[in-house]
Amino acid sequence: MSDPQNPVAEPAYKDRTFRSPAGIAGGVLLLALGAWLGIDAVIRGEGRTPWLALAGLLLAVPLVVAFTVRPAVYANGDRLRVRNPFRTITLPWASIATLRSGYSNEVLTHTGAKFQLWAIPVSLRGRKKAARRQSQAAASGDPTGGRPFLDPHAPPPRSTGDQSMDELRGLAEQHADAESAQGEPVVRWAYEILAPCAAGAVLLAVLLAVT
Repeated sequence: MSDPQNPVAEPAYKDRTFRSPAGIAGGVLLLALGAWLGIDAVIRGEGRTPWLALAGLLLAVPLVVAFTVRPAVYANGDRLRVRNPFRTITLPWASIATLRSGYSNEVLTHTGAKFQLWAIPVSLRGRKKAARRQSQAAASGDPTGGRPFLDPHAPPPRSTGDQSMDELRGLAEQHADAESAQGEPVVRWAYEILAPCAAGAVLLAVLLAVT
């Protein structure tokens, strides 16, 4: 039991996770297809084919994981943690200058560094769909303006990615002055992805060279 005179500090804001369900689903399908083809080549292949298949899997599997399953964004009351394909960037809220959306979603620091949020892709189709719903509601005289739950005071409909960025901007504004949110960005390379990719590329190059 914890001492009531010295309670264990609990995080003021638990991590909120942002990921791309479509990206994860696509990655799982690619991994399943690659495993099926690769294992078949290893079992049934002749000569160097099994080795080429293994080298190809060693190179391709980490890349697929890096660009589909790995990307994620974690936010709490202290910092924003961005897990991109080859790097993990930890950004205390005070170090963030702005979060902007264009053809990609990005976070910019006060020092001018820019990092893309791979886990929150921009959906131009989603934006057009939300705008179309709003214009159709206005044309039909809908008093809710296409807002959810028939609430005229609710914000206009927006794409999922834009909603996520709005939430992150709100967290940045809310926590930027907190003492626990001060500090400098920290960047860590994903060697667990880079190392097998490099090994697979080298092995594949050697096998192809020895013909």
